[in-house]
Amino acid sequence: MSTGVQNSFTDMSLMPIFNNVYKGVYAVAHALHDILNCGKTCRMVKLDPITILQQLRKTRFKTKEGDEVYFNVNGDPPAKYEIVNWQPRKKYIVDLVKVGLYDTTLPAGKQLNWQNKSLIWAQNVHEVPVSVCSEKCPPGTRKVLQKGKPVCCYDCVRCAEGKISNNTDSINCLRCHPECWPNKKRDACIKKEAVFLSYEEIMGALLTAASLFRTGMTAFVAFIFFKYRKTPIVRANNSELSFLLLLSLTLCFLCSLTFIGRPSEWSCMLRHTAFGITFVLCISCVLGKTMVVLMTFRSTLPGSNVMKWYGPAQQRLSVLGFTLIQVIICILWLTISPPFLSKNVTEFKDIILEGALGSAVGFWAVLGYIGLLAILCFIFAFLARNLPDNFNEAKLITFSMLIFCAVWLTFIPAYVSSPGKFSVAVEIFAILASSFGLLICIFIPKCYVILLKPEKNTKKNMMGKVDIRLSEN
Repeated sequence: MSTGVQNSFTDMSLMPIFNNVYKGVYAVAHALHDILNCGKTCRMVKLDPITILQQLRKTRFKTKEGDEVYFNVNGDPPAKYEIVNWQPRKKYIVDLVKVGLYDTTLPAGKQLNWQNKSLIWAQNVHEVPVSVCSEKCPPGTRKVLQKGKPVCCYDCVRCAEGKISNNTDSINCLRCHPECWPNKKRDACIKKEAVFLSYEEIMGALLTAASLFRTGMTAFVAFIFFKYRKTPIVRANNSELSFLLLLSLTLCFLCSLTFIGRPSEWSCMLRHTAFGITFVLCISCVLGKTMVVLMTFRSTLPGSNVMKWYGPAQQRLSVLGFTLIQVIICILWLTISPPFLSKNVTEFKDIILEGALGSAVGFWAVLGYIGLLAILCFIFAFLARNLPDNFNEAKLITFSMLIFCAVWLTFIPAYVSSPGKFSVAVEIFAILASSFGLLICIFIPKCYVILLKPEKNTKKNMMGKVDIRLSEN
């Protein structure tokens, strides 16, 4: 080896091992001093390695430099390390610079003394080099290894819908509880909001206003009919069934309000059954009015006596019988599998509160029965289309049933395909539209004659050229 080489290995003054030898020699000396009880003189004691080792573990002293020397139960001295940084100065010369100290004898939190500014890293830079080729993945993301690269190279991928990660460098994202949803950063789960068709939102407020407006309009028509109940146009159109029809239309408009607001177990059962029964009552009245038109026209033929078979008593019984059948269907539905409050927490970011049907068969049975009565009513009204023009009740009923059937045929696909609260809005719209169609087609023309064309509201004008005996109640 060349004698001209100068580095830390040839400079023996920097070797910390000499200090450890110094401490070791003094530790043994202190142990022997204690064993031999050396005062002015040392007494003669037989020495053996075990005795010396046991006393050595009890030794505790300080060096001239102030370092305390002692041993723990395992015979180990307190850990004390100098942190040395290799710093190249000149060619082939490396300095070992002390940049820190780790001393376990110091209090917790002060055991490490670090001088970061004195550090020199590779390529003579003072900045700490990055040990990985990717930055840490923040919460809300997960690590995905880059194909063909070391494990320290990865991409940070945002957690999928419904999942979060709340730690740095997460490998996997955790799915939130079904009733919770991730926040925007996807680092925490927050409770979902309950969503339903409320009175406060625009759609609910508009539907409520439409329902109340049409209820008021129906009440106004009923007031006109009551005030002019003795006039020929009211008497000719069977005033008893007309008032019952107006009552049922009012109930139809009001039952739509049960679909708005926070649903409950009772409201879920009430909304569908009330809707089914009031609509059957409504269609039964229209069907009764249609039958009265047919029977009245048939009774004008020579030798005909059909009106005695369909007088006021039979009209009331027919309306009661048709409605009673729907009541029985609703009772069976509520008994076997009633509607109930459902929380839809799987498909949307919010908890959708909705009234589940319970038994789909029961719901479609209610609708099917309403549809059957509407078709019968349309057929009978269509058969009476050739009545004299002045007696146009059948034509109005025919047109109203066309509107009614068109609305509910459109309702079925719209209801099935609409999500959440929009299906409720579709059902409310169908109820309001079909009921309003009946009100407009059957009653508004008569109100027009009563209020604006009173000269046509005479028995002679109602009779026309055909001698028709009016059914009066």
